[in-house]
Amino acid sequence: MSTEELKQDDQIISKLKQTCSDLNNLLQLSFNVETSLSEIEDKFNVMQENLSIASRRIAPLQSLSIANKSLDTKINRAISPALSLLESFKLSESLQRKLLELSSKLANEKSFNKRVEKLIKYVDTVDDLNEAINSISRECEPAIQKLQEVVEFLSRTKATDQFRTHRLRETLITLKALCETEVDAMRFDGLLDDALLNLQDEYESLLNKMRHRNFIEAISVRDDDDDDDVVAVADMVSTDLGSELEVEVLTRISETLAANDCLDICIDIFVKVRYKRAAIALMRLNPEYLKTYSLEEIDEMEWASLETAISLWIQHFELAIKNVFVSEKKLCCQVLGTIMDGVIWPECFVKIADKIMAVFFRFGEGVARSKKEPQKLFKLLDMFESLEKLKPEFSEIFAGEAGADICSRFRELEKLLVHSSTKVFFELGLQIEANQDVLPPQDGSVPKLVRYAINYLKYLLTDAYSATMIRVLRTEQIWKAGVLSTPETDENLLKDAMFNIVDAIRRNVESKKLRYKDKVLPHVFVMNTYWYIYMRTRSTELGKLIGDQYMKKTYKIVAEESAYSYQKQAWGPLVRMLDKEELKRVDKDGLTAMIRGKMDAFTKGFDDITQRHKSFYHIPDADLREQMREATMKLVVPAYTEFLNNFASSLHVKSYPSPEYIEDTLNQMFEVVDHHKSSGKSSLRPRQMRDPSDGSKSLSGEQSRRSKDFRRSKTSAIDT
Repeated sequence: MSTEELKQDDQIISKLKQTCSDLNNLLQLSFNVETSLSEIEDKFNVMQENLSIASRRIAPLQSLSIANKSLDTKINRAISPALSLLESFKLSESLQRKLLELSSKLANEKSFNKRVEKLIKYVDTVDDLNEAINSISRECEPAIQKLQEVVEFLSRTKATDQFRTHRLRETLITLKALCETEVDAMRFDGLLDDALLNLQDEYESLLNKMRHRNFIEAISVRDDDDDDDVVAVADMVSTDLGSELEVEVLTRISETLAANDCLDICIDIFVKVRYKRAAIALMRLNPEYLKTYSLEEIDEMEWASLETAISLWIQHFELAIKNVFVSEKKLCCQVLGTIMDGVIWPECFVKIADKIMAVFFRFGEGVARSKKEPQKLFKLLDMFESLEKLKPEFSEIFAGEAGADICSRFRELEKLLVHSSTKVFFELGLQIEANQDVLPPQDGSVPKLVRYAINYLKYLLTDAYSATMIRVLRTEQIWKAGVLSTPETDENLLKDAMFNIVDAIRRNVESKKLRYKDKVLPHVFVMNTYWYIYMRTRSTELGKLIGDQYMKKTYKIVAEESAYSYQKQAWGPLVRMLDKEELKRVDKDGLTAMIRGKMDAFTKGFDDITQRHKSFYHIPDADLREQMREATMKLVVPAYTEFLNNFASSLHVKSYPSPEYIEDTLNQMFEVVDHHKSSGKSSLRPRQMRDPSDGSKSLSGEQSRRSKDFRRSKTSAIDT
């Protein structure tokens, strides 16, 4: 073996010894650790035994701790609602003090606008106080319930001493009594109740200040022209009754009163005050006529008074709808529109309008049901036309279920007016028929009945009434025949109605002419009357509607025939006295006597006939009178002149009237100035009203003037 190998072996042996030594040390250390672990195990066993003993001793304390935690939770739950209730009481007291301050400021404020602004703050405070009281009311029961639970728990578990439980039970009793008495007192007997009463007074005061301003000035009542009044009413526009601030305050007060169970009071105040203000506004128009509404009272009224009353009714009714009720409806919607989702305000508005509308309807119905006198037709048509024009606005204002009754009464009034108008119109013909027993004019002039009826029909066919009359007749026809019936044209509908009345006039004249005992008067009467009818209807709507050919054939030709008969009956015998045929059969000795006899008879007859003309025969129409004068002159004067000239040698010419005297006498007899002026009867119209185209009387200017006079006529019925 080499030395190196020996060195390596020594190193290995040395390492092995070292390793063996380390193993011995490790074994010794392990033994020591094992010994220590044994000792520790013994100590742990002792500690575990001690912990078991401690755990058994601590267990009751743990149960007590859990019970304390549960009690703490229940107490906290009871205290939280109570603390919230206390905060609500504090807030309520604060708001009550603020309410007193605002109430004092309101009482001392003189400026209206500033007062309204403060009133808004006052309403806000009332709302806050009401909410605080409501909060107290809501929180009382939960607080009492939670406290009750705590008292029952402590009594059951005896988690505290009896003294503390007793105090808690007394607190519970006190809180119950407080909630049962004080909360109701705060709501119904405290400052909140006083504030609500104050708000009701302010509400009424504000509503009372909202008046219908300036609308009365829009009506300029003029005695000389009714049309100006109509235009003034039509141009009126409804105005707001209050400012935005006033409306806001009223709305807030309405909501506050409604939220505090005062809705009925709020509605009563609103309806009472606004009805009063609307009624006062309309009373400023002085509608005294509305007090007369029964049939007996209306029938007893003078026609002039009734006519004026109806005109005022039309204007005032339109004013009430377009101005007063439009403004009232707007205010009602603004103030009460937010309450109960807008269900209340339409009924309130109808309550305001109902009594006023009832008064208007009552008068209108009374007029429609009164006596069916001819002169009422035009006013009935005016009433119907005004309702037709107002119908869209009326339906809009009183739309909905609330206004159904008022709309129904509106329609009933229209029906009454339609029935009354048609009945008055158709009864005119019957009244003319019934007038046949009345004596004709003793002077053969045109009867007042004919004048009235012709002008009546002419005025009915003017633009002011023809369309309305057609609508009324058509409506009545549809009601009688049914909607499915074949309607007549407007022209035929009106033509038939007009023709019946014109024909009734003709039959009346034909009947009356037979009542004259004088032979000449029937011809004068028919000539005057038929000529009047023809001339007054020529070139008018009435003449066109009836037919020009029919009018010429029925009236003009008959008038001309009557004129011829008048000449024949009145002047024919006088002219025949101057007949020369008889003189041819007489000898010379008796010729002079017969000539003088004829002249004497002619002179006497001429004086008699001229006197009868001046006293009994009256031709009021200037043109007709002129034509009769010319015809009479051509008939009498030439015959007299010829006779006088032919037999001048047998006559003392100076003893007999000259032809010029005869002519002058005839001119005077037929002159424009007539004897009726002295008797107080209607005078002839001046001759300047002539149509330059054909020499006949112009109807346009006269019609315009007559229309207005006819509309304002004070005659109470057809003057018979």
